[in-house]
Amino acid sequence: MSGIRFPFPRKDREPITDTTLLMSVTIGIFGGLYVAAMLVFGGGFLKPQQIFTMLNENAFLIIISCSLTVVMITGSIDISVGGVTALVAMVDVMILNGKLWPQAEMNDGTRILCAALMAIGIGLAFGAVQGFLVAHLEIQPFIVSLAGMFFARGMITIISVEPQKTAGAIKTMLEQRIEIPWLGSPNKKGVMIPAKMEIGVIIALVIVAAIYLILRRTRLGRSFYAVGGNQQSALMLGINVRRTRFMAHLISGLLAGIAGFVFMMHTGAGNATNATASEMNAIASSIIGGTLLTGGVGNVIGTFFGVLTLTTIKNIVMSSGLTKPWWQSITTGAMLCFFILLQSVLLKVRTTLQSRKEGAEKDRIGD
Repeated sequence: MSGIRFPFPRKDREPITDTTLLMSVTIGIFGGLYVAAMLVFGGGFLKPQQIFTMLNENAFLIIISCSLTVVMITGSIDISVGGVTALVAMVDVMILNGKLWPQAEMNDGTRILCAALMAIGIGLAFGAVQGFLVAHLEIQPFIVSLAGMFFARGMITIISVEPQKTAGAIKTMLEQRIEIPWLGSPNKKGVMIPAKMEIGVIIALVIVAAIYLILRRTRLGRSFYAVGGNQQSALMLGINVRRTRFMAHLISGLLAGIAGFVFMMHTGAGNATNATASEMNAIASSIIGGTLLTGGVGNVIGTFFGVLTLTTIKNIVMSSGLTKPWWQSITTGAMLCFFILLQSVLLKVRTTLQSRKEGAEKDRIGD
């Protein structure tokens, strides 16, 4: 008996999930694209401020891309986020200019607080109504959010036909930047210019972190993935599918409202054409970041890098001398198709390899 050895079962590493795989691919492609741009074009790509400029200009897009990621994980869609963003921006500018709440005793800080609360309220209202229609009345989310988009865009022109802009002390407060001296770069005269980041970027990064924790660390987040993966299986697990889908749209509306406030902080303007096609860019960023339209797979970290990847591609196109707007649309469409094809191939290959591994394991056990 002393010569007999009983082998311990081998403890395999936990396999990488589809979500992590697609996110890793996106981060790798972004890094490769940016390094290639630094080597080929140099110039602004070599300066740290370029990254902060990308973040400053796309802080609101990062937020609505996170909202699309949440609803897409549940197998739904929300194309009203661009309209809600524009509506909130217009309402907030009107509040800050004293045209909606013209009380003279309100100071600038109070007006900004009222604008922020109004942004949250509008976003929650859109999210609640659309979530109820989708989850409880089971109307197609595309139709519901399409109606929401038209309604929001129409409300902008009812509030004000003329474009609105912030001015005075409030404009100065909204345009404040956070300086980062150690990431600065010298100008032509050799003077170090610190990198500058808008407050909206901080808001966007906090939201990315918060949504990541919700999706990965809470029961609600796990319910999102379960409902998006298979609603029938989610029901068998005791998950309230209707409430889960409602909460996804409610969060999406809330984030769209916050994005509108951040957009207003960046532009200081309200206009019916604000955030045009931003919902399409948000969907593209989510897909590039590894979120599947079929549901059940997605990660806001990947979405964050999806926004940066999309912006980097546009900057590369501009640096190549293709300044016409349609070139950016063409490259965006081409990259979107590329990422969808890449995701399909990767997941198919992964499924095939897992099937072979399971078959080999069964054969080994049988022997």
